[in-house]
Amino acid sequence: MATPVIGISAYAEEARWGREWAMPAVLLPDAYARAVAAAGAVPVVLPPVAGVHAALDRLDGLVLAGGGDVDPARYGAAPHERTGGVLAARDDAELALLEAALAAGTPVLGICRGMQLLNVARGGTLHQHLPDVLGDTAAAAHLERPGVFGDHPVRLDPASRLAALHGATRVTVAAYHHQAVADLGHGLVPAAWADDGTVEALEAPEEPGVLAVQWHPEMRADPVLFRWLAEAAAKRAAERG
Repeated sequence: MATPVIGISAYAEEARWGREWAMPAVLLPDAYARAVAAAGAVPVVLPPVAGVHAALDRLDGLVLAGGGDVDPARYGAAPHERTGGVLAARDDAELALLEAALAAGTPVLGICRGMQLLNVARGGTLHQHLPDVLGDTAAAAHLERPGVFGDHPVRLDPASRLAALHGATRVTVAAYHHQAVADLGHGLVPAAWADDGTVEALEAPEEPGVLAVQWHPEMRADPVLFRWLAEAAAKRAAERG
C-alpha cells in the first residue's frame, strides 16, 4: 500500500530567519509535520493562496491547522475588540480546501482554528472571546498565558468515535484558544467538553472521515488522532488506486 500524503494548511505571516531576512513567509509549526510523519504519512504544507484546493486531487488527507481567528463576517457577526489575526486569504483558501475535501470524501482533521472553521463552514457560529462567556478565571484554562500551551481535562462522549479512538472518556489536552463553538453547524455534533461546558470536539455522524478538536494534539505525545487520519488517508489512497 502506498504511503498516504496529507496536506496541512499553513499560515502566512511576517517572519525572520538567518541574520538578514525578514519578509512575508508561509509558516507552519514543525510539530504538525512531525506528527503526520510519525503516523506514517507524508506531510505537505499548503499555503493560503487562491486555487490551493486543486491540490486535493493529489492528497489523501487534510489537516486544518490552528492559527488566527476566523473573520466574524463569515458567520454574520461584527468583530469583537479582542478578535485578531484575521486573514481573508487564509479563510478563503481553507474554506475552499475544506469544501473540496468534503466533496471528495477526503478525511479531514480540524485542529483548534480548524475546528472553528469547520463549524462556520457548516453554518455555525463562534464565541469570539471566552472570558465574556465563562469569566476570566474559567477562561484561563483555555489560554493560560501568551505563547504557552496549557493543559486541561476534557470529557469525551462515551458513544463518540473520539472516545473509541482514545479508549477513554476523559483525557488531558494541550490548549491555546480564546474562541470556541457557539451554535453548532449543520450535520455536526459535540463529542467532547471542557469541565466548564465549552465544546472541545466535533464529529459528523454521517461523515466518518471528519473529526475536529479544539485542542492541539500535535503539541503533546498524543499520536491517536494523527494515526486515525493516516489510516483513513491510506484507505482513501487505496480506493483511488
